[in-house]
Amino acid sequence: MASEAPKRSRLKRTLITLFKVGLYGSILGLIALVVAVAVAMSQLPSYSELVRRDNLGQMIRVRAADGSTLVSLGPSFGRWLSSDQIPEIMKKAMVAVEDRRFYYHPGVDPVGIIRGIGVSFSRDDKVRGVSTISQQLARNIFLTSDRSYGRKVREGILALALERRFSKEQILELYLNRVYFGGGAYGIDAASRRFFGHSADSLTLSEAAIIAGLVKAPSNYSPTADAEAARGRAEVVIDLMRRNGDITSSEAFAAEPADVRIVPTPKQNSVRYFTDWVLPQLDTLIEESVEPIEVWTTLDPNMQKLADQVINSATPQGAQGALVALDRDGSVRAMVGGRDYVQSIYNRATQATRQPGSSFKLFVYLAALEFGYTPESAVEDKPITINGWSPRNSNRNFAGAVTLRQAFAQSINTVSAQLAQEVGFRTVADMAQRFGITSKVSTHPSIALGSSEVRLIDMTRAYASVAARGTAVVPYGIRRVTTAEGELLYQHDPGEARVLVAPHVAAQMTDLLQAAVMTGTGRAAQIGRPVAGKTGTTSSNKDGWFLGFSSGLTTGIWMGRDDNKAIPGLQGGRAPAQAFHDFMSRAVASRPIEQFQTQVAPPEWATEPDQEAWFDAPPNSAAQVDADGNPIGTPAEPGGASPPVEDLRPQPDESLEDLVERATNPDRQERVPTPRRSDERAIPPREPRSGADAVERRPVAPQP
Repeated sequence: MASEAPKRSRLKRTLITLFKVGLYGSILGLIALVVAVAVAMSQLPSYSELVRRDNLGQMIRVRAADGSTLVSLGPSFGRWLSSDQIPEIMKKAMVAVEDRRFYYHPGVDPVGIIRGIGVSFSRDDKVRGVSTISQQLARNIFLTSDRSYGRKVREGILALALERRFSKEQILELYLNRVYFGGGAYGIDAASRRFFGHSADSLTLSEAAIIAGLVKAPSNYSPTADAEAARGRAEVVIDLMRRNGDITSSEAFAAEPADVRIVPTPKQNSVRYFTDWVLPQLDTLIEESVEPIEVWTTLDPNMQKLADQVINSATPQGAQGALVALDRDGSVRAMVGGRDYVQSIYNRATQATRQPGSSFKLFVYLAALEFGYTPESAVEDKPITINGWSPRNSNRNFAGAVTLRQAFAQSINTVSAQLAQEVGFRTVADMAQRFGITSKVSTHPSIALGSSEVRLIDMTRAYASVAARGTAVVPYGIRRVTTAEGELLYQHDPGEARVLVAPHVAAQMTDLLQAAVMTGTGRAAQIGRPVAGKTGTTSSNKDGWFLGFSSGLTTGIWMGRDDNKAIPGLQGGRAPAQAFHDFMSRAVASRPIEQFQTQVAPPEWATEPDQEAWFDAPPNSAAQVDADGNPIGTPAEPGGASPPVEDLRPQPDESLEDLVERATNPDRQERVPTPRRSDERAIPPREPRSGADAVERRPVAPQP
């Protein structure tokens, strides 16, 4: 018995010690908590600073050419509703589902914390349990969503500080105006406008229940993503409100979330190809990255809808299609980068590089026309081999003598190869780059048939520049950018026109393009008004192209498979040309009919060269000249005197024939160009080339 007394005594002392340690520890912990809350209170922003929501990201609203909204990106904010403007039914719904003891706890709900800790130990290492409204507000404003005990402690301290600093009504007002409800909407007013089409100051019970139910999982219960799930969640909220006494049983019974009309989300399928292309350009156009902005674009909603329909209906099964339509100033009126943006965000109009086939002959013929050919120039369709490469025509035949117009309209490969060899493959590549081809262009002879990969938007740009009579057309999609209040941040400036080729060269090219549609491979693209364009088909029918213009609108269409496999029957003159017809016939229906200007007189210097163009330069460039620049002699031969040089300047009253006679005197050292026959085409005389790309241009000699 005596031994039991000391044991009880030791146990008692241990318990007392543990009690004292616990008491002192609690006191110290309470002091530390009070100090932490006090420090947190001193560091809290003012209420007016917390009202600002610009730290949630930039809201961007993209508008079409007619002012309609194409897409809204980033956070969406409605009006800030003060506590007395927020419907009581909205407050009750939010408190019932998120924190039914909101008006009674000091910012932290001990019951909820204990329940969360118990669940975390029994299931996994993640902290669980429902945070109070004050805790959620603290997390949304100051913390991250990381689930850890440390974050939970900081969240509790901040919640206590918020409760000490602000009233319950202020905290609820902050919460309802800042919490995220899905769909990019922050605050109940943005959510109400997003899902119901009206402000939150007139919410019904069912609408308030739907919004309150979104906080738990905005993505899962979003009305625009799953309307039935949102309505089902609203039923749970209404039942909680009934059990808490916020509404009567008859009010709960009368509420019908299923009858709430959800505003449909604007279709953002093919439009997103366009917005994905233009929005990254904002980084170089404006510096504003915080305030909400309005981006006013060039996209025509009707043309875009039509383009989407045409690509989906005309593109062969298993293939992809893309379309770009440019107005005469370069504004993008429609852009489709694929058949379905949801399935594939890859923009085949601006990102994909594919072989253009015969549509690339545009640059071969532009170089030839600039070189001196005309649409009536005679060329011969015959076999040709260039460095071991022997191109073939699609029909395996040779037509013999044809005009340049016929060769282009029928897309004769051997003629294109001959022209490219004559003007120089480097010249063709330079012409393509001059007209806006940004991808790498090869100088291999096969460039004449379109072997270098290009982008659809670049090819469309090139054809648009021909339509613009040889001046550069630069695609753009943003007309202006403003703040939400209308302050102008950026305005598109077209800049000065840049001439790519002479107007008569562009006019002759238009002649050839029109012939290709009227009598050649592009006949399926006819729309009952003047049209100019060109087909393109690659080997094994892997790609089909059609590019053309009419009435100021230029449209490029590509079709093919992403894996570059062959598509039986795919040719530029079939599905792509038919798609061009279906799109353009309606896209330009309201525009006036415009005749092409295919007859433009060349400049005077091309038809009336001065007399100095008759002769080559003196054989010795070191000839001495007088004060007026006239030759007075040539350097002496070694050991000899300087020979006299005949003055070949035109003499008074001397006829052109006499001048030629003097110039062709056998004693003269300089060579005189041989006059052309009357049936020869007017092209500049050429020196022999040392290589396929070496081309030396000289003045055009007048006919004697």
